[in-house]
Amino acid sequence: MDLRKLHYFIAVAEELHFNRAAQKLNMTQPPLSQQIQVLEEELGVKLLERNKRHVRLTPAGAVFLEEAKMILAQLERSIKMTQLASKGITGHLVVGFVDSAVGDSMVDIFKAFRERFPQIQLTLREMTSAQQTQALLDETIHVGFLRSTEPAKYIQYRNFTNESLVAVLPEQHPLAGEPSLSVRSLATEPFILFPRHHGIPLHNLITGFCVRHGVYPNVVQEAIQMYTIVNLVAANLGISIVPSSVAVFQRSGVVFRSFAESTPLVPLYTAWRTDKENAALSAFLETMEDICSQLSSN
Repeated sequence: MDLRKLHYFIAVAEELHFNRAAQKLNMTQPPLSQQIQVLEEELGVKLLERNKRHVRLTPAGAVFLEEAKMILAQLERSIKMTQLASKGITGHLVVGFVDSAVGDSMVDIFKAFRERFPQIQLTLREMTSAQQTQALLDETIHVGFLRSTEPAKYIQYRNFTNESLVAVLPEQHPLAGEPSLSVRSLATEPFILFPRHHGIPLHNLITGFCVRHGVYPNVVQEAIQMYTIVNLVAANLGISIVPSSVAVFQRSGVVFRSFAESTPLVPLYTAWRTDKENAALSAFLETMEDICSQLSSN
């Protein structure tokens, strides 16, 4: 199929007016109408209902509009990625991340980036959100995955994911056999949390969720890293509440359980500087957008 027909159809579908669509495409109306007819014949499907006064999408046309947009967007991304690869981009990219962020989406991005640009040296650094913001300002990392934003000149933030909160319990805990649990059932439990100063927004979000339901966490142990918290839970030193992506640290001795109550969403942001030309960073951001688009369409 000629990709130009997709552009023609999208223009008509968005304008719902052949003459305006033709003007937008810098062509006359008769050949545009003819191209749409040819497209419908190729598909064997009627895409538009039209008379002298109205143009409307058929149900099949509405579906094809979304598919056509995705096809052209994917093609544009593929062209960009191919052009970057053909230039033999080399360099060094340093990525900061909070340890609670290492979920499937990030793994997919790193894997795809490695496959597409093996000549770019990739260094990963586990850091707190505040450390990443400072590292971006100091130019010691190029991109970060962090839990909070601190508006600063030349730093751009993008919401990467939003997660729910889950409970982490020792495998032998009386509530471990429940498919989900109420946060109120944790009222008398010893809690293991990270120090508040290491992530104020996330700490406030977790404790605020508890307090709203009448639970005041009795914190008996603090640990900075999420996998350390999980290990301490496995040692039966207490329970914890963490972002759902921490479940990637699955290990024996612990279970992760969702809450019966609706939990606040835990955002994860991507951040990078916008004032520096960096081909490796551009390649990484292109890969990230590509993978995120693929995941959202699944």
